[in-house]
Amino acid sequence: MRTDTPSPAPHAADTHDMIRVQGARENNLKDVSIEIPKRRLTVFTGVSGSGKSSLVFGTIAAESQRLINETYSTFVQGFMPTLARPEVDVLDGLTTAIIVDQERMGGNPRSTVGTATDANAMLRILFSRLGQPHIGSAQAFSFNVASISGAGAVTIERGGQAVKERREFSITGGMCPRCEGTGSVTDFDLTQLYDDSKSLNEGALTIPGYSMDGWYGRIFSGCGFFDPDKPIRKFTKKELHDLLYKEPVKIKVEGINLTYEGLIPKIQKSMLAKDVDSMQPHIRAFVERVVTFTTCPDCDGTRLNEAARSSKIAGISIADACAMQISDLAAWVRDLDEPSVAPLLAKLQHTLDSFVKIGLGYLSLNRPSGTLSGGEAQRTKMIRHLGSSLTDVTYVFDEPTIGLHPHDIQRMNELLLQLRNKGNTVLVVEHKPETIAIADHVVDLGPGAGTAGGEVVFEGTVEGLRASGTRTGRHLDDRAHLKPSVRTPSGRLEVRGADTHNLQNVDVDIPLGVLTVVTGVAGSGKSSLIHGSVSGRDGVVTVDQGAIRGSRRSNPATYTGLLDPIRKAFAKANGVKPALFSANSEGACPACNGAGVIYTDLAMMAGVATTCEECEGKRFQASVLEYHLGGRDISEVLAMSVNEAEEFFGAGEARTPAAHKILDRLADVGLGYLTLGQPLTTLSGGERQRLKLATQMATSGGVYVLDEPTTGLHLADVEHLLALLDRLVDSGKSVIVIEHHQAVMAHADWIIDLGPGAGHDGGRIVFEGTPADLVAARSTLTGEHLAAYVGA
Repeated sequence: MRTDTPSPAPHAADTHDMIRVQGARENNLKDVSIEIPKRRLTVFTGVSGSGKSSLVFGTIAAESQRLINETYSTFVQGFMPTLARPEVDVLDGLTTAIIVDQERMGGNPRSTVGTATDANAMLRILFSRLGQPHIGSAQAFSFNVASISGAGAVTIERGGQAVKERREFSITGGMCPRCEGTGSVTDFDLTQLYDDSKSLNEGALTIPGYSMDGWYGRIFSGCGFFDPDKPIRKFTKKELHDLLYKEPVKIKVEGINLTYEGLIPKIQKSMLAKDVDSMQPHIRAFVERVVTFTTCPDCDGTRLNEAARSSKIAGISIADACAMQISDLAAWVRDLDEPSVAPLLAKLQHTLDSFVKIGLGYLSLNRPSGTLSGGEAQRTKMIRHLGSSLTDVTYVFDEPTIGLHPHDIQRMNELLLQLRNKGNTVLVVEHKPETIAIADHVVDLGPGAGTAGGEVVFEGTVEGLRASGTRTGRHLDDRAHLKPSVRTPSGRLEVRGADTHNLQNVDVDIPLGVLTVVTGVAGSGKSSLIHGSVSGRDGVVTVDQGAIRGSRRSNPATYTGLLDPIRKAFAKANGVKPALFSANSEGACPACNGAGVIYTDLAMMAGVATTCEECEGKRFQASVLEYHLGGRDISEVLAMSVNEAEEFFGAGEARTPAAHKILDRLADVGLGYLTLGQPLTTLSGGERQRLKLATQMATSGGVYVLDEPTTGLHLADVEHLLALLDRLVDSGKSVIVIEHHQAVMAHADWIIDLGPGAGHDGGRIVFEGTPADLVAARSTLTGEHLAAYVGA
């Protein structure tokens, strides 16, 4: 007799333990087929541009989101972003994907950390219930709601008759009326608008685009409010007021109806209403010169009106609460014992504790969200998922360790494992060996970047990756060594009494002519020190990771100015106009307007982009493609990679020194694999920064400031970056790098370490000296981690 019962066959529902991808061809992927285990932590690695994001974000996450969107009614779908189905044959076993990416949070001047995380919404309700004196509903504490009141007659249909009634209404908002809830007021420096010793006809106005030869000239000379031949300093009060502040009025000039408006309201509408980053460089420079932003004197920068600031709980107003460091605010909320609002306090407490837990306790709720770094923005987005009760969800992270000190990476790893242990699938795109080490499963893409990548070169465990011999496997245990000797500074850059954000009256001398690394835990004040006290100086070139503004028509060739010498070379070789060789100008294919594809909008369905049949995606008219330079037409040149183009323009018939110089710089920063015509919208954060660096290397600045240039760089590429930094220093430049990567620290000539903690626990210099001294002293968190890294 058998006593053991045969094990039952697995339930059909338990057989779906894999996310299966077959035939993925998104961007540069070459028919990739893989199986990813569910409820495990899978890390995707590979050189920058190898196809990691295309597989994880462009294929798996995009399809999951598209399928969820399709479960809504078509009416709701009409309001949602439309997503096209990714290029893939089979996607099986998908679960709901929650994407936590590094996109900077809205740069809207009204958006703060508090409004972006709902913490402000909860505080407003708390103050409307408990604040003394009571001033109104939650709206009365919102700096985005203005106070309005009005009265008048309204007509109401009653019983078939129209009855008139008098009605009054009022909305009590918390917005400061002076600065309209932005916390700062703008002042114009009039000396930057005009030269008062000249008359208008002599060209007194120094505003870009306001010349006397065009429409503005006609309006100013024909309006009759002042004499265009009189120097501005001789204008009467009324004439000056009309020139600067006059409300829009209709005027007739030479029989044409026009509108005249004062210079300042006109500039406010045409220039100040736009996002500064999206302006053309010369207009941005003008705005930065002419407009000074000063803290609003009425609300002292709190954005709230007097009534909202007067209502207090335990002696603290909502403005005080938002200005507190979040870790202090969490302690204050914990001490409030009010049974009437207990559920609200519990939720607010949980949100604030999540900030502290994730390492952002040093922020305050009134910090504008546009000023957060990429890593801070990503961690702020993580907060809403930390206490979530959802399980069996796929969380997708894009380099969550960006902007994190080695000390903070440990905490981030714990959070990722915590999400996995709740039964979720966690997919992470990552380069840092500390995070690769905790993976249950690793997918390595490569072998190269761009067209040389897009294949899975390894799948398996971390141990298997080490032994695999792939590029990532070989470099996984790379450790930089301390330099035996360091360079001698040629001078110094003095910073005195720096107190931006959390800096505590910092005095520091930054050595020139060497490679200086500024480091410290996240929130210790590195960016505040460098961007607040160094960046604005003469001769300082700052290269940050902010998005490059550009449409899908922009590409590396247009952004770097490379296309100009190429167009001129084509024009000269063929005896025609340079404009013919621009897909945004005369040479554009008429069917697709030079876009190469034709977009069809299908309302709530995903729009369709089809390759233009006329030009076959080449973007140019057929007649333009008959002109050749060195045996290639313009579309073939734009399809070249930087490395190919460097060779092509370096010698022979196509030799163009101006183009070759720019291509050299692009190859120098490790972008040799990019094609000249690749749309800028498809570049990763690290690629954007290196593209900016290549462009800025042409400027004549003596000091370069780089903000975490290792972002998005594979372990193998960090060596190239260090070689590039060395070349910059050896050519006589001073390089200041804000960085957490230990390889860059070990390679530095001088280290400035801020800390010891974050927020008001930081903001002080805790170490200045050579990397060897830092390792020997081990007096700071950075020193301990660097010593462990170099094996000292």
